[in-house]
Amino acid sequence: MSNAPHTLAIDVGGTGLKASVVDAHDAFVGERVRVETPYPCPPERLVGALVALVAPLVPFDRVSVGFPGMVRAGLVLSAPHFVTRDGPGTEVVAALEVAWHRFDLAAAIAAALGRPAKVANDADVQGAAVVQGEGLELVVTLGTGLGTAVFHEGRLAPHLELAHHPFRKGETYNEQVGDDARKRIGTRKWNRRVQLAVDQLDALLFFDRLYVGGGNSHRVTVDLGPKATIVDNSAGILGGVRLWERDSPVGP
Repeated sequence: MSNAPHTLAIDVGGTGLKASVVDAHDAFVGERVRVETPYPCPPERLVGALVALVAPLVPFDRVSVGFPGMVRAGLVLSAPHFVTRDGPGTEVVAALEVAWHRFDLAAAIAAALGRPAKVANDADVQGAAVVQGEGLELVVTLGTGLGTAVFHEGRLAPHLELAHHPFRKGETYNEQVGDDARKRIGTRKWNRRVQLAVDQLDALLFFDRLYVGGGNSHRVTVDLGPKATIVDNSAGILGGVRLWERDSPVGP
């Protein structure tokens, strides 16, 4: 059975850029690579960093990118990490907001790498790899910030940036359960906040299943209830293959 086509799957994060090549059977081909996310990071710098990152990888036929922001038809509508001077939590730069607004990241990456490319929100991509297609399923990613994706009967719902909604004490989910908060308050207290966040999201969405991934998912030690499953962080890469499938929950 053929292992083609090979998909270059890129996971763009607020602190790190990761990439791997995956075959048609979800097997990793060759090495996996990672570098720190550079700042300040206008679009051209991100694209250049990704080109350098994937240079040592094996050949690929197409590209999938998970991006931490609102993405629609390959266009970036929001890029909360990348409009800052020195990374998440630092000063927002007006010129970077202008540079990222409706930037066609899919077209830029396709041109730079010479292969067709698709870009979607990173939580949406991760969800495409793990949802079961039954009822209302919520995907939460715990990393630099908090990402969410909602799927109903196996199809992706319109993306909502729930991370930027008020959560508690006048702060957003991002501010309360992002990685900066975890480092500041300690992992034990952070776990209690994660539990509160899940309870509040359940009260809002009445989800049937919850999948928790992202770089900090392995730090979750509290009981998130019988509907919750901790998923391997590789889902952020493997979901990239799903973007190209005809019956993909994230779109054709």
